[in-house]
Order: sequence, then structure tokens, then C-alpha cells
Amino acid sequence: MSAWILLRGLTREARHWAQLPERLRASGLAGEIVCLDLPGSGIHQAMRSPVSVSAMLEFVRADVRARGYTPPFRVLAMSLGAMVATAWAQQAPHEIERLALINTSMRPFCSARERLCPGAWPELLCAALRWRDRSDAEAAIHLLTCNRLDQRDADLAVWAAIYRSAPVSRANACRQLWAAAHFAAAATPPRCPTLLVSSTRDALVDPVCSRKIAAAWSAAHLEHPWAGHDLPHDDPAWLADALAAWSFDVLAGEAEHGR
Repeated sequence: MSAWILLRGLTREARHWAQLPERLRASGLAGEIVCLDLPGSGIHQAMRSPVSVSAMLEFVRADVRARGYTPPFRVLAMSLGAMVATAWAQQAPHEIERLALINTSMRPFCSARERLCPGAWPELLCAALRWRDRSDAEAAIHLLTCNRLDQRDADLAVWAAIYRSAPVSRANACRQLWAAAHFAAAATPPRCPTLLVSSTRDALVDPVCSRKIAAAWSAAHLEHPWAGHDLPHDDPAWLADALAAWSFDVLAGEAEHGR
């Protein structure tokens, strides 16, 4: 059975998935769930982050092989991680069986202002300038990415603890941002079943990006009505159930066509 590979976004790591892996297991999603970190984040925080998505992809492929997993894989990825996942599905299509992308953006489908909403720039600057003061930096990130605020203080405490145990350098954050800004997907869509998931109240990445990508690829698209950019944080139960339902529909369609 194919494993699900989970990839987070800019400066975030496996622990930032929080409740989602357990929710995915509870939803009945088939396959082992494997949370990987991008180079420069999480368990790889001491590494110099590459300045291209293609180099990040090669690292991820080597990492998953070193862990003993073999393709094909199913990939759930968010933001920058979703760009890495897209490159994976397009460059090595035999290795990817299914693709689910959360709140991502990429050229040639989205403009620069859509990929990074102008209203987010002040908080991003605040986070960058106060990078080592995690109370301020994490508060800026939370304001930009989360619309669920009932556990804000607990979130900030957990995120600050994650940073202290595996600090992502400001230089690596800039390299990851550069890689994301310069990534362009291939013209041809992924060969595997693909799902785009977006949050209608995403203040960081304009949700029109997911709509444009889904339209260009003739891919499935789901929208959450109130979550922010960090949809796995805001409503992990909804996301897990949506992914499980889509996976079931894909399997049913394959069975109907005798695959």
C-alpha cells in the first residue's frame, strides 16, 4: 500500500502539522503517513536550504529512500511543500500515485500579487525583522496564517518551543522564500489524480491561485469557507475528511474503469 508523504511549507516542519496526521488516520485514509522536513527545517534545520525547488525535491527523494520507503507515493503538501510535490509529480511521474495540494501558488498560473497578497507584506516584514524574538515572529505568522484564534496563546507557546528545539535561520527562511518565488511548474499537468484545496479567507496566498491551477489542470478543487492559510491548523478534521472522501472517489473511479 502506498505511503502518504506529508510536506509543509515555508520555515515550517513536521511538528507544525499538529493534529492532522492523527486525524488522517482516524478518517480511514489508507496508507502509512510519513511526515518529512524540507532541508533547512525541522530535523534538517542545520542544513543550508537550497535556493531552488528542484534541489529541494532531490533532497526529499533521497530522504524518503533513506527511510526505506519505495514509490509510488501519495503526497499531501502545503504551500512551498506543494511546489516541491508538484515538481516531483511532473519530473518523476512514476513515483507519484496521488497528489493533494493545500493553499499553494506557482507560475505560470498566478501573478506575483496573487502568490503573496500585498496586505501580508507588513506582517512578513515584522516577522523577518524580529526573527530571533520568537514571541513577535510567531505572533506575526499566526496573524497571517490562522483564522482560528481560540487556542492562540497555546499555539504560540508550542511554536516557540518548536523553534527553540530546531531553529530555522533567517538566511534559510530567505532561501526558501527565494525558491518559492522563482518556482515555475511545467506546462503539462501531473499525470496522477490531483486535488487542489484552498481557504477562501487565506490572507497570505490569494485563493484564486488554487482555482487557477485546478482549472488549468482540469483537477478537483475544494474550498474551505473560513480557514486561513494554515488550513491544517484551523480545521484538521475537515481537511482529513475531505481528503479521505476524495481518495475514496478516486479509488471508486479507478475500479469502475478497471485499473
